[in-house]
This record gives sequence, C-alpha cells and structure tokens, in this order.
Amino acid sequence: MIAKTLQDMFKRYRRPGDVVFALAFLVFSVFLLTQLGEQTKIVKRTKWFAQPGFWPMVSLWAMAIFAFLHWLSSAMSDRIPGRWPEVAFWFRSLEYVAYFLVYVAVVPLLGYLPSTVLFAVFLVVRTGFRSAGAIGLAAAFGVAVTVIFRAFLQVKIPAGAAYEYLPESVRAFALTYL
Repeated sequence: MIAKTLQDMFKRYRRPGDVVFALAFLVFSVFLLTQLGEQTKIVKRTKWFAQPGFWPMVSLWAMAIFAFLHWLSSAMSDRIPGRWPEVAFWFRSLEYVAYFLVYVAVVPLLGYLPSTVLFAVFLVVRTGFRSAGAIGLAAAFGVAVTVIFRAFLQVKIPAGAAYEYLPESVRAFALTYL
C-alpha cells in the first residue's frame, strides 16, 4: 500500500529526459575519474586520508556510483513520452552561455561599462521585457554593477580598447573607474 502510494507520487514528478541526464552525468563522472591520476599527486610519508588526491577520489567515486544508480533507476522506470523535446529544451539554454561568451569577448574591446550596460539591456529585451522602464532599469543595473565592482570593490578588469579614443582627461577617469 505504502509502496504503491510512493510509486504513484514519484511517477507524477518524474521527467521524461531523466535517463538522458543520468547517462550524461555518469559519463562525465567516469571521465573525471580517469583524469584523477593526472591532476593529483601522491605525497610520500603522508597518511592516506591526508593525501591531496584522497578526498577528490572519494567524492568522484561517490559521484560515479550515484550517477550509475540514477541511470539504472531511470532506465528501469516506465517510459514517459517527451524525452527528446525535453533534451532539446535543455540545449536551448546553451544560448545564454553563448551570450555570456560574447560578452566576455566584447569587454576588452568596448570596456566594462559599455559592455555591461549593453549586455544587461540585451538580456532584458531577449527575455521579452521591452518596455522603456525595463530597459532603463537594466541600463541602471549595468551602471550600478560597474560602479560597485570597479570603483568600490577595486576589481581589476582590463580597460577596453575603445577607451584609447577618448579625450585625455576622460580617458584617465574611464581607465580607472569605467
């Protein structure tokens, strides 16, 4: 009785792309396990639990075991239609990774302030908020982020190549604070 109730409850929350995610996670964890010997060292005259590679090894083995169990339970579950549309939905989110990579590439060219303002405004428009208030708020957010990171927190972000074309008096300020 309880097992049937739990099974019905979990069936409601199961996603059709779960087996694909579980398999991808298993492959990733096995890949990380194969890289363990390249990335960590064994130190002589050190206790086994104090070795630099011990805890990463424990965590990666746990990750691989639980990924395998996740894959096994997903593979044994009833098939739910819609697996590939869900996987396609996951890949659509990579669009935002591409936007961020473009932003990272543009910052050294335009500078941190213009790039951040443009990026914030672009993301607001891209997500469907096209009112003047939303765009203005995004631009203000971009300026606030720049001021906080560059002026107050003194984060060293390379200045943009476009700053070289500013007048001398403005360029010094832009290189330091924008």
